[in-house]
Amino acid sequence: MKALSQEYVDQLNALAEEVQESEALQQYLEEEEEEQYMQLKEMFEPRIYQIYETVANAHPLQLIALEKMLLEPKFEGLFLPKTLGFTVLRGEINENYKYTRPQDHFKEVLLAICNSANFELLRKRIGQSIQMGFALSSDIWVTNLINSIENKRVRYFLQGQKLDRYRLLDERKAGYIRYQRQFRNDNYMSAEFPETYADLKTLYSQLKRFMLYRVRGKYDNSSIIPHLRSFVENEAFKNHREYLEVAFIYASFFDLEEEDHQHLAKHFNEVRQNMPEFQEQFLDYLLELHFNNEVPIEPAADKRMSAVMDHRIKDDLSPYYDLVDKIHDKGYMNEEVQEAVKQFYVRYEGLSVINECVRQTIYGYFDRFVSNLEVTDYPELFEISKLYPVYMAIFANQQFNQQLKELSLRYVRKLLKHYTDKRGKDYQDIKKFVSTTFQDFGFLKKKEVVEMFKTRRKRKKKA
Repeated sequence: MKALSQEYVDQLNALAEEVQESEALQQYLEEEEEEQYMQLKEMFEPRIYQIYETVANAHPLQLIALEKMLLEPKFEGLFLPKTLGFTVLRGEINENYKYTRPQDHFKEVLLAICNSANFELLRKRIGQSIQMGFALSSDIWVTNLINSIENKRVRYFLQGQKLDRYRLLDERKAGYIRYQRQFRNDNYMSAEFPETYADLKTLYSQLKRFMLYRVRGKYDNSSIIPHLRSFVENEAFKNHREYLEVAFIYASFFDLEEEDHQHLAKHFNEVRQNMPEFQEQFLDYLLELHFNNEVPIEPAADKRMSAVMDHRIKDDLSPYYDLVDKIHDKGYMNEEVQEAVKQFYVRYEGLSVINECVRQTIYGYFDRFVSNLEVTDYPELFEISKLYPVYMAIFANQQFNQQLKELSLRYVRKLLKHYTDKRGKDYQDIKKFVSTTFQDFGFLKKKEVVEMFKTRRKRKKKA
């Protein structure tokens, strides 16, 4: 956890003074009516959130320190319900939708709320967060937390937040996804950078998640760069898979100044030459990100990585990035590029990871093109599909063909929802295209085409 910068400490302290001196707080203390506390909330929580957003965007490693400061009684519990939600979502979960590690900060914030003089009002805004946090935690951890509460009334309240339905994986998953949507416009992710190899094993997964979150949100990452520099030069981390994955994200998605770029390239290529099975693990992770819908490998990411790579090193990665550079520079529609892809592809086994990375690079272009077509742009699908047979012939890969099929059918279904006049020119053009081309590609059988364009009778309503 990084300490909170003095400027933010000063801003929060000044805000806390305003809270304590406000007329709304004095009225609330005298009358203890919910209306007065809600007035206090409306006056100050937006201002706290403004500071929170500034820190989250520019200095995300200081977020935990900021949240700890908000636990102080002088803030009267303001913003703690929102903070509790952030702590629930910040924890890393496994495939069973359970936390991979106990969430001590979630516990810390929850206990602060339970011990607050304003608990009776705060409890009305934290039920769902507690339910989700308890569902994702182990039963033993939750039981110990509840038993640590001395106040019986508070303890009974917490016990009531343990929902039996969340014992089922499907319910937990659905509940988590629903809960997550409430915070989709918030920036709350933070992480801790490891300093020892033991820390690396424990912290790298959350660090990796944090970095991808920052990339996805297109946030300012300049404050993180010094920590990443320290990370990549740490000798204790080098030659480990965890190091490779963090360095991969750093190289592929972070825009660097020349000095930082040279620093990364030096250490990256050193590990590339010395780490056993570096190439295999690198390509495995590259392929994993190609299938990551949230942070896919796009041309800009490939170009950044290629710039870090020393192409003079004699391994499979140098020719791979030579090819990828050519694809991105000259375009996948270029015949010279198509020939280069073919020549590279035949050098490796069809199902090799490196060939799968090539296929996904090409598929990425088709995906971005078709996925961004408006319904009025359907003639462009007719044109781009002329390239399908070229790459289908080069790759001779059923999975690649299936991806193109699903991509195209998604767009065609979108068209058929829009163009409903079966006698109209647009509908007839689409029908003609699908009927001939999709059968030629092997995407659909004749019977499936007929079914797609079949006129369905409306059922008569019973009298």
